[in-house]
Amino acid sequence: MTKIAGLATRHHIVLLPGGVLPAEPAYAALLQLLGEHVNAVVKDLEVYSGEQPPPDFTLDLEVNGILREADVHGFDRFHLVGYSGGGASSLAFAAVHGERLLSLALLEPAWAGNDRTTAEEAVWRRFRALEPLPPAEFMAGFARLQLAPGVEPPPPPDGPPPPWLAKRPAGLRAFIDAFENGDLDVTGYERSTGRSTSRSAAEATPTTSAAWRIGWRRSFPTSLSRSSRSATTSTRHTGSSRSASPTRCSHFGTAANPEIRQRLTARS
Repeated sequence: MTKIAGLATRHHIVLLPGGVLPAEPAYAALLQLLGEHVNAVVKDLEVYSGEQPPPDFTLDLEVNGILREADVHGFDRFHLVGYSGGGASSLAFAAVHGERLLSLALLEPAWAGNDRTTAEEAVWRRFRALEPLPPAEFMAGFARLQLAPGVEPPPPPDGPPPPWLAKRPAGLRAFIDAFENGDLDVTGYERSTGRSTSRSAAEATPTTSAAWRIGWRRSFPTSLSRSSRSATTSTRHTGSSRSASPTRCSHFGTAANPEIRQRLTARS
């Protein structure tokens, strides 16, 4: 599903949601604020384009979907924004098609390569442990892992769940497998832009290496936002500057509305 706001435009933007909430409700409030100088396309993730994820799903499918969406709308170069699973997909796109981007904004990307810290590896094992669970237990456990320690999930709202929620357990499992087996190859960015992504050892950290390397000596600005719920330091990166980002108790606070958070964090 695609929705366009502000057809008389100067700035072209593609926005990708996380792995749970669909694109339109995730960015509805933002679209209302954008003026006529912005052509904003909100794009759902390819993993949910069918009834089930493809058995051989990788982030290449998401990368190709972003490229196709940009081409359909005549975006030669554009700004790309991705949250959570959409952030991981956007980072993968930048690594391969960096020449198409004017800027890259990553909001708590769910994956940035497999060069993880010890703390990140511990969190990753907890996500992998959810995979054998039945769908309802999987979603409840997945949502609880997004909450800061000591934060209790809210009670579920009244009424039936939205139809799109039924696809999420399989889609999230597909993303987890894709992350586990993925390889973020930044040499594709180097080839497409002619820019080096090398950094000194003092500047490199496992948690931000991929985003920094792609943005380093780059042809487009890159920003990375991570919350305190992540297993990483809460920082915001824009170019080579850093400043503290707002601390939140829930990863879902970035895009989801309260009702969705209630449904996702309901105890099974």
